[in-house]
Amino acid sequence: MTIERSQQLGRLIMAISGVSLAMFLAGIVRRSYLVLAVPVAILAGATAGLTFWIGYTMATTRWETDDLGELDFPEAEGAPPPEYVDPSYGFRP
Repeated sequence: MTIERSQQLGRLIMAISGVSLAMFLAGIVRRSYLVLAVPVAILAGATAGLTFWIGYTMATTRWETDDLGELDFPEAEGAPPPEYVDPSYGFRP
């Protein structure tokens, strides 16, 4: 995509945004129920779709546990010595 094409697309998006805002405000002035119901319905549908997608991804992801085996991480610089780490809580001063 060229710079000019990108700028044209940006102007088009701005124009559509301005027109949709004007239509929304006109609907509010007319006290239209749909001017509030439609955006709320779209937002609710998008939220439900996003959460369904996250759940689906979590439920169907295949884990290759055999390849992980026992992970051996070297001690990090500045980490507390192992005797000061409580596995049930975390760091213990």
